[in-house]
Amino acid sequence: MPTGRDWSARVEARVVSADGTEIACEQSGRGPAVILVASALADRSDTTKLAALLAQHFTVVNYDRRGRGASGDARAYAPDREIEDIAALVEHVGGSASLFGSSSGAVLALRAAAAGVNLDRLAVYEPPFVVAEGDHGPPEDLAQQITVLLAEGRHSDAVTYFMTRVQGMPGIAVFFMKFMPKTWAHLTELASTLPYDIAVMGDTQQGKPLDAEEWKGVAVRTRVLTGGKSPAAFRRAALAVTEILPQADHRSLPGLNHGAVVMAPRKIASQITEFIKG
Repeated sequence: MPTGRDWSARVEARVVSADGTEIACEQSGRGPAVILVASALADRSDTTKLAALLAQHFTVVNYDRRGRGASGDARAYAPDREIEDIAALVEHVGGSASLFGSSSGAVLALRAAAAGVNLDRLAVYEPPFVVAEGDHGPPEDLAQQITVLLAEGRHSDAVTYFMTRVQGMPGIAVFFMKFMPKTWAHLTELASTLPYDIAVMGDTQQGKPLDAEEWKGVAVRTRVLTGGKSPAAFRRAALAVTEILPQADHRSLPGLNHGAVVMAPRKIASQITEFIKG
């Protein structure tokens, strides 16, 4: 493990999950362990800057979720497999760790806590629950549409559909993204994991209150972060989480939006650091 001032050094590792799938990760820094959980259409490259900032205070594990980057995958998928991946990473760093997840990765982190993975603290950024009638939610046939596009080999179309119909990006913005070949190629490589994030979200985006029973296992201290420039639905979702969890609170960060983990990692890192050290 890096020592002294060499907190920025990154050590590559491969951790074997319960079903035998190898999960690739980078470990850096020293101190209490923090594991970073990526969102949809993202791998550990999206949180490299955040990991480097946190490594000044913690042992940071930045990993590729299964099916992404250098990690392996299995023929059959279920969110429980990804919870087992997180549990294996926790064991890798000594049996307990804090988690940080963003967007659908935040929901996966919450599911890991609910399943009883041994966590010290849990910080999440904008879990995309849709808890109020009238708030924007994905199409009811989202899973079917994405499955068909992927089965037809139309990975680029699947990314476009997800970005416009689920993330709410303007079509013109997606159009111009396609003129960044490396970025678009990376996104289309990750398209095959979109069904994973859809499964992680389950029925939590239907404009109805969260089921307290589903999340009652989240007993760890939890901080829910939202961006002040994000749609109000994210704040409503965050407050819904804090209402049903016994040790949760909410912080709104001025000037940030849903892409803050990539676009403003320093502001996110300071919040995580304050919470975990708190």
